[in-house]
Amino acid sequence: MDNVIITKELQVERKHFFIEFRENERGRFMRITEEAHGRRNTIIIPSTGLDEFMAMAGEVIHTAEQVHAA
Repeated sequence: MDNVIITKELQVERKHFFIEFRENERGRFMRITEEAHGRRNTIIIPSTGLDEFMAMAGEVIHTAEQVHAA
């Protein structure tokens, strides 16, 4: 059974995103669920990889902003 530590919800256009930080017997993790058109997709990132995941997402956003500004 998962223990939910915190949950946030965001709506962007027709999509709903649920970002949850949870823990279970195997450890802590972030679960991101996208719901659109009655379908759900989920990814899970173990807490041990969250810093690297967030850094990579930041790099992608930074690069995209630079390309758009050029």
